[in-house]
Amino acid sequence: MSDVFVHESSYVDEGCEIGKGTKVWHFSHLMSGSRIGERCNIGQNVVISPGVVIGNNVKVQNNVSIYTGVMLEDDVFCGPSMVFTNVVNPRSHVSRKDEYRQTLVRRGASLGANCTVVCGHTIGAYAFIGAGAVVTKDVPDYALLVGNPARITGWMCECGVKLVAGGTPPAEATCAACGTNYARGTAGLARKSGAA
Repeated sequence: MSDVFVHESSYVDEGCEIGKGTKVWHFSHLMSGSRIGERCNIGQNVVISPGVVIGNNVKVQNNVSIYTGVMLEDDVFCGPSMVFTNVVNPRSHVSRKDEYRQTLVRRGASLGANCTVVCGHTIGAYAFIGAGAVVTKDVPDYALLVGNPARITGWMCECGVKLVAGGTPPAEATCAACGTNYARGTAGLARKSGAA
């Protein structure tokens, strides 16, 4: 792993795969059976459990635990202290390891600081989850969600600029910052053309 940086205070268990150019910072633990892609940045005090799959160029900020059942596609951003779950009805005295629910975070999505993603849901491509939001259902592509429970309040460009407000995807939208064009699609918005 000469093309991977792992801080001396972190643990990488045997059987964990890490792609080239990835950096693992202080006090983190990457468990056996997890797979981390290329050019990722794994912040301080991060735990990545067995079976977790992380794509390329993913940023995981400090104090995030990514539990078994979570899959992050390429270019996902996990903000500081955001939370994933993998059981909907946990009890200390009841083992539910055979009941883990899958959570999929699609390409380019951003999960804000201190947000919570309740397991069993899909976060759409380039969706943007606001700081502190609690996600309790599937999220459409390019949607902006805030609050508890999280609700759609707008739509985002791939470049991270808000396109429009409102809970319904617009028929068409153009990003004022980068010029990318979008149209209503089957899963929220869909990119038509542009610079992003």
